[in-house]
Amino acid sequence: MTRVAFLDLSRQVAALRPELDGAVAEVLDAARFVGGEPVERFEREFAAWVGVKHAVGVASGTDAIELALRALGVGEGDEVITVANTCVPTVAGIEGSGATPVLVDADPATMTIDPERVAAAVGPRTRAIVPVHLYGRCADMDAILALAAEHGLKVIEDCAQAHGATWRGRPAGTMGDAASFSFYPTKNVGALGDAGAVVTGDAEVAAEAAALRSYGEFERYDSARPGTNSRLDSLQAALLSVKLRHADPWLERRREIAGRYAEALAETPLTAPTDPDGGRHGYHLYVVAVPDRDGFRARLSDSGIETLVHYPKAVHEQQAYRDIGRSGSLAVSEQLAASVVSLPLYPELEEEEVAAVADAVAAS
Repeated sequence: MTRVAFLDLSRQVAALRPELDGAVAEVLDAARFVGGEPVERFEREFAAWVGVKHAVGVASGTDAIELALRALGVGEGDEVITVANTCVPTVAGIEGSGATPVLVDADPATMTIDPERVAAAVGPRTRAIVPVHLYGRCADMDAILALAAEHGLKVIEDCAQAHGATWRGRPAGTMGDAASFSFYPTKNVGALGDAGAVVTGDAEVAAEAAALRSYGEFERYDSARPGTNSRLDSLQAALLSVKLRHADPWLERRREIAGRYAEALAETPLTAPTDPDGGRHGYHLYVVAVPDRDGFRARLSDSGIETLVHYPKAVHEQQAYRDIGRSGSLAVSEQLAASVVSLPLYPELEEEEVAAVADAVAAS
């Protein structure tokens, strides 16, 4: 029986080891470990890859949400609408800015934020919307952007899971006023530690984010406003430059594996995740909703297939967020939390492993 781990990062490290070793040596030789050329280079490369003018490297994807909001003038006394079906870092980033998160429900078909629920949640204190491109599928950005224009709201895309995804031909991260990316090691482009970036087409927003990440300094030792310490370190930047060179073929491999899984799911009552209308799924995670999740996972485990759940609780079901602001019912998010299952999907999966997962799913 072929056993398939949900994720094995050691395979990617082994494949890239000479390049990664070279990047580490470059930083060690320069002996500059915060800022400098590796960070500036990666910011240029990542901005070009996403399709925006500016990228500002920061310490994590959570910090990227916080700093993007602050750079856009969103903070204490403001409300920010986001979705209950997300990972807690989305809300933690909003709270970090000083703003108050307000949760709305997800669309059951896309599992992303429901624009109709966003429209109903807009109030006098609403200043921004944070749509989450969950699992690699873009939210309905046409509807979100229309609502934002109607009400004068800022839009910050949460692209932590959306490297390489598109919405009707537009890359994730290029549609809002700014966007946040995570380079947590499991992401489509992952660091060897924590890292993130704010991306934007607005030079002033980029400059503000760059200052805020380093104590609010536009010039060294001159804090123009209260900031924080959230800098992308030189070593991670150098490693990310290596990873970024492989991002496109990795994305195509993810899509190839996703296609194999979709064929297997067509033999079952389950619905495969699909590309958004006119866009492209990034397949950071391959997630299906299963009525009998425990039974499904047990059957796959018996076949040697490891699965995970992303995520077993909606945000408002977390102990720390039971009193969080919300608008309307969050029943869809609750149902998704009770039924979703993630299948193994990463570029280094061997063909026999992909076949084993597909066969186990078809037989489930």
